[in-house]
Amino acid sequence: MKPTGTDPRILSIAAEVAKSPEQNVPVILLKLKEIINITPLGSSELKKIKQDIYCYDLIQYCLLVLSQDCSRIQGGWTTISQLTQILSHCCVGLEPGEDAEEFYNELLPSAAENFLFLGRQLQTCFINAAKAEEKDELLHFFQIVTDSLFWLLGGHVELIQNVLQSDHFLHLLQADNVQIGSAVMMMLQNILQINRSKRIKMLLEINRQKEEEDLKLRLQLQRQRAMRLSRELRLSMLEIVHPGQVEKHYREMEEKSALIIQKHWRGYRERKNFHQQRQSLTEYKAAVTLQRAALKFLAKCHKKKKLFASWRGLQELTDARRVELKQQVDDYVRRHLGSPMSDVVSRELHAQAQERLQHYFMGRAVEERAQQHREALMAQISTNVEQLMKAPSLKEAEGKEPELFLSRSRPVAAKAKQAHLTTLKHIQAPWWKKLGEESGDEIDVPKDELSVELETLFIGGTKPP
Repeated sequence: MKPTGTDPRILSIAAEVAKSPEQNVPVILLKLKEIINITPLGSSELKKIKQDIYCYDLIQYCLLVLSQDCSRIQGGWTTISQLTQILSHCCVGLEPGEDAEEFYNELLPSAAENFLFLGRQLQTCFINAAKAEEKDELLHFFQIVTDSLFWLLGGHVELIQNVLQSDHFLHLLQADNVQIGSAVMMMLQNILQINRSKRIKMLLEINRQKEEEDLKLRLQLQRQRAMRLSRELRLSMLEIVHPGQVEKHYREMEEKSALIIQKHWRGYRERKNFHQQRQSLTEYKAAVTLQRAALKFLAKCHKKKKLFASWRGLQELTDARRVELKQQVDDYVRRHLGSPMSDVVSRELHAQAQERLQHYFMGRAVEERAQQHREALMAQISTNVEQLMKAPSLKEAEGKEPELFLSRSRPVAAKAKQAHLTTLKHIQAPWWKKLGEESGDEIDVPKDELSVELETLFIGGTKPP
């Protein structure tokens, strides 16, 4: 069954492989290397790409190409070495799904055997090569093939046994050439390290399982011991109880057991309901907080509008009322004629009135800000007092509880530091200096000593300006 949502690049390569002649298939399969290289390692996208490559039999095509004669493959050893890299990277981290048995029992052992066979062929070509450049190129291809085999063994440790038992690997170990022999010995050392790490993991897993079994056994023994002690206690109590009171004793024990069971069940039920309602409770609290903030903001805006409402005039007066008021004003002016005033004096009086009015409003704004500052300070002081009243003693404080003793007020911090220094001086002073002192006497502490950073209770206000 083909997977849904297949990468279109994989579909294109699979279709091209199916339609192309046999000699062009190796070059087409090299396009998989670019797709694998541009995909991040360990990502889910790379895992999906490997599954698509396996489901469309592209891994099987790579394996078939590597099992052919090297001289017939287009590109020679360059193409073969790149195909070994593609095959090893596609097999590591792949989840075959329903075809797991075929993948682990047939495909992987066949891939490891082909890698060893290719290494043996490269060894033979290296020995028969005459030119130094050709030898270097063949040695480079040999290292690529061995690295691909090592990558495959790192992802599938169970193949180590197949590799160590292979005749091709034994032939590689018997190489007379120093360069090929060193490369093979390096590969053998890496394989042994992988095998050793596998054994260490197996031992750790066995020890962990043994510890879990021991823990279960100890818990079972403790449970059995507790049950035995409980039964012995009940039997001893039954020996003390009068035979006529045994039924009453059983009834009391049943009622007590029923109460304990009901208590635990109700607690479990309430905790479960609380966890289910926690989200709705959090949303309710958030809604209440937002509503409170919105109402406070609207009240503040209404208050500001009310302050400046006098500048809008008396809009509720009717035209008849305005005519009546104007008539009253004209009558008052007619009866109380004032001294004539020039335009200059009138402008000066108007300017003075405007200046006083502006001064009044500015003063009122300053007073409002000062009142708000006082209210904020009072709220902060009440909060600090409430935290200090509810806070545990310093000996019993744990975790973040010592933060309750911090204060952001610099005067409070300075006073706390002064009291702390006074207490330290009083403690460190010799006894003969304390003679004649009263309990309420204060000791003056120099300002230089107050500037010393000490671990006092009120650290929050000691930051320099």
